[in-house]
Amino acid sequence: MPIEPVPSELPSSGDADRGAHPQVVTPDLAASAVPLTVAVTGVTGYVGGRLVPELIAAGHRVRAIARNPGRLRGRPWFGDVDVVQADASELDTIRGALEGVDVAYYLIHSLGSGSQFEARDRATALTFGRAAREAGVGRIIYLGGLFPEGEVLSPHLESRREVGEILLASGVPTTVLRAAIILGSGSASFEMMRYLTERLPAMTVPKWVDNRIQPIAIRDVLRYLVGSAAMPPEVSRGFDIGGPDVLTYRQMMQGYAAAAGLPRRLIVKVPVLTPRLSSLWVGLVTPVPSGLARPLVESLIHEVVCDEHDIEAYVPDPPDGLVTFERALRLALERIQDADVTTRWTSASFAGAPSDPLPSDPDWAGGSLFVDERRTVVHATPEALWEVLESVGGERGWYSWALAWRVRGVLDKLSGGPGLRRGRRDPRELQVDDAVDFWRVEEVDRGTLLRLRAEMRLPGLAWLELRVEDDGAGATVFAQRALFHPHGLAGQLYWRSIVPFHGAVFGGMQRGIALAAEQLASGPRPAGSGRPGAGGAAAPSAPGTGSTTPAPLG
Repeated sequence: MPIEPVPSELPSSGDADRGAHPQVVTPDLAASAVPLTVAVTGVTGYVGGRLVPELIAAGHRVRAIARNPGRLRGRPWFGDVDVVQADASELDTIRGALEGVDVAYYLIHSLGSGSQFEARDRATALTFGRAAREAGVGRIIYLGGLFPEGEVLSPHLESRREVGEILLASGVPTTVLRAAIILGSGSASFEMMRYLTERLPAMTVPKWVDNRIQPIAIRDVLRYLVGSAAMPPEVSRGFDIGGPDVLTYRQMMQGYAAAAGLPRRLIVKVPVLTPRLSSLWVGLVTPVPSGLARPLVESLIHEVVCDEHDIEAYVPDPPDGLVTFERALRLALERIQDADVTTRWTSASFAGAPSDPLPSDPDWAGGSLFVDERRTVVHATPEALWEVLESVGGERGWYSWALAWRVRGVLDKLSGGPGLRRGRRDPRELQVDDAVDFWRVEEVDRGTLLRLRAEMRLPGLAWLELRVEDDGAGATVFAQRALFHPHGLAGQLYWRSIVPFHGAVFGGMQRGIALAAEQLASGPRPAGSGRPGAGGAAAPSAPGTGSTTPAPLG
């Protein structure tokens, strides 16, 4: 089905940095004539994780800045960059990280991060701008949001606008790239549109569904980000960036349905759906949590269309033109079908604060760590057992009581958590910081240890550890631990209330994984498939033992 174009009479803007027509033109910037030292913040996020390899390919020396560098170890480019530990909100650490940097990419925002995000965004941008100035950085490049002039903006869009203004006023030449919806495999905007369209053949929608939007493909965003590094020092301004198509959200959903081979959707507009109600509905139907969906939905209440295309004077359009909406959908669907999703929107959240305890900590300060520990001998090679462990979750499921996992996922969605619908980035391989349903990969020691940290709504902190061990006599041992650090009385009551179900859930999971490994070692592929719970009914030949007693700490 062809996409129905929307007439795009673009309004003029009164903004001083919009509508100008610069005369400076640089050549194609596929590779910089002089390699630059570039620093990238937000490298664990959707855009940052994809930008780093593009900068490396362009010949630049890349410095990846992260609060927790350990989260980057599984990235394929980890050995090709200089990894620096720093927090952009702390002046001393970020200033040191920016020393000797030619270009600094600011890819930080507080999307879905609580009620104080505006103050956090403002303070962090001020700190980063000052640090860049004092460190002698040659240019800041910021990816912000496209917004209409003269309107009262949603809180998150207003915060993006303010951050851009702060960086432009920092005293460092700054490029602010303003984009609307970014289309690409794994992006939050794409996931939201995809799941709404796939799961709802008929839907009632708010009136903003007919607002005009100018989406842009992730590969064009990356092209602009890389190319902006070579802008001359006298250029310090914002640029609107968008793809060649101007569409309504209704047309985008119908376009996705056509690209995915689905029937045309019945979309009925109603006047009573507020952004809050819409985001709650998105949180239930899609993998995007309602807390993250709300700022995305709020941005759709505005018409976001580029006022200018001045960026072309500095980063020329590719010979075959910018990526169309239909082509962006096709590319995204192909990458998902090929399980080639390099980064996803779920990469952006982080597994706890630095002060939170870890299950690997030797001592805990106060309180108790509740542990459900199970071990069993598996008649399979360590390699076969690891292959099964590394493929848990997503479409393969959790090898135990299917109904219990589904109910827990629904309850988590209703309470604002991610639920089970996030799936996996790759069906066979995991790396640190990957999302796996409502878990986050916290540590991978390939062939030996997989540690997952729960991101579901809980009155405490929870982990699931899956290990491959040797019993000393050459036999393969599967060790499984569920750990819970309760917060207050609610946490204590929560753990005690679910202990009676551990035999079915964790015991069944242990038996199902062991059986799948034995089947894999003997020839056939593991039988577990579908949503959580498929494939864990039969017990392996060597049953394990379990313990659910609290382990006192400290």
